[in-house]
Amino acid sequence: MTKRLFIFTLILSIGFSAFAQQKSDQKQVEDLIQNSFDDLFSSFQIEKVPDYYTDDFILLEQGEVWDMDMINNYFKQGATQTNPNQRVNRFEFIETRVDGNRAWTSYWNYATISKNGEVIRDIKWLESATAVRTKDGWRLDMLHSTRVEVE
Repeated sequence: MTKRLFIFTLILSIGFSAFAQQKSDQKQVEDLIQNSFDDLFSSFQIEKVPDYYTDDFILLEQGEVWDMDMINNYFKQGATQTNPNQRVNRFEFIETRVDGNRAWTSYWNYATISKNGEVIRDIKWLESATAVRTKDGWRLDMLHSTRVEVE
């Protein structure tokens, strides 16, 4: 009886460990989305691009294909603004799946744009992203974004 209990406990703990790792990976991918938008699209911290994107990252933005040159130029231009808009990002994750070293997520992306403390506009996108686990952690390799009219 003790041997069966040991085997049952072992199987249960392995299953729980795998489930916990899956949830941890999902949270890491969702945090990667939030933090990348906060650091890159809100703060234009171009030096952090390698913390979030693979070298071959691609952004499909409202019918346009943005490669890394376009993305880096966008962030460089944003960083040179003397009185930039403030952008606050909020996400509602629809689903995040992890399969080994690959992950994908779908979510609603909401941004509130303000200037000198006054809200200029609210923007909403339906987005999806894929990520790959690297030696340095999760990195995004593709993001697809479709703007949606705010109701």
